[in-house]
Amino acid sequence: MSAAPWVPGAATGIGSLPGREPVEAAAVVLGELPELPHLPELPARGLGADMLGRAAALLVDFAVELVPSGYRITARPGRDHRVAVDLLRRDLDAVEEAIGKAGAAPPVLKLQVTGPWTLASGIELPRGHRVVTDKGALRDLAESLAEGVALHVAEVKRRTGARVVVQFDEPGLPSVLAGAVPTPSGYGTVPAVAAPEAREVLAALVDAAKAATGTAVVVHCCASAPPLALIRAAGADAIAFDATLPFTAATLDEIGETWESGAVLFLGVLPGATPERPPTLRQAADPALRLADRLGFPRATLAERAVPTPACGLAGATPQWARKAMALVRDVGKAFVEPPESW
Repeated sequence: MSAAPWVPGAATGIGSLPGREPVEAAAVVLGELPELPHLPELPARGLGADMLGRAAALLVDFAVELVPSGYRITARPGRDHRVAVDLLRRDLDAVEEAIGKAGAAPPVLKLQVTGPWTLASGIELPRGHRVVTDKGALRDLAESLAEGVALHVAEVKRRTGARVVVQFDEPGLPSVLAGAVPTPSGYGTVPAVAAPEAREVLAALVDAAKAATGTAVVVHCCASAPPLALIRAAGADAIAFDATLPFTAATLDEIGETWESGAVLFLGVLPGATPERPPTLRQAADPALRLADRLGFPRATLAERAVPTPACGLAGATPQWARKAMALVRDVGKAFVEPPESW
């Protein structure tokens, strides 16, 4: 990996936010996370605004429609597909407008894209099976997504003038590996995918994103035991996960090995849901501090190779907590670099 494009002490969001107004969301993100803002996702808008619909909007020579069991590949783009494409364009318009009002582009802008395994396990083939069950269809979908990501990155660079980082969201990857993906009927599960195959497909997308951006690629998985070694072996330079979880000894060892390998950890330190009482700065930083201490890393490693984030998306939070959470992770990032004397 070339040097990470974000500065030490940068913080960012995972992706989703509450609300339906993309211009307002973009302005808030640019204001609260100036060193590593992200393209806001607003799933409350419904069809096409969720993570599967947004990824489908990027696909080249693929189209989807909504059926009772979810998204399904269809022969030609219809209303459902056009809605998803239009929402994504509106989001880019909103970021461009917010940057124009701010008077300067951010140094880096992070884009979130549903990863190949979560996408392939979440949408169906025309005959009703999951894409993940058909190796040929899976390959075609992954290639289409890679091409779409490259086009998306090029458009964002042109419209914003910012350097771009891609984050692949893979919440479904552990279920794919465990054979726990339900069939569309809900009466069975899809056979497990072997780790080497999962790594190979993910690596192809990571390589495509690196070629398009020329910089680090992030993979996010908020499962309780994210497959960090597999993700790192697929070429991810940074891995995002929920640092507030009670990790097993095996997962802690994997985190330590991943961090020691040189990966940057995007540490989810704040809840995505609105807490009863907002945490203090120290409370917000505690998951990261405890993790470094338990693994035997100097706390200075947090400034060098960690980026604080909320634990997952903030779509289910109140607007007030979403803004507060972004402000808190920004302050946590600064505290990684210049720790308060009380720490």
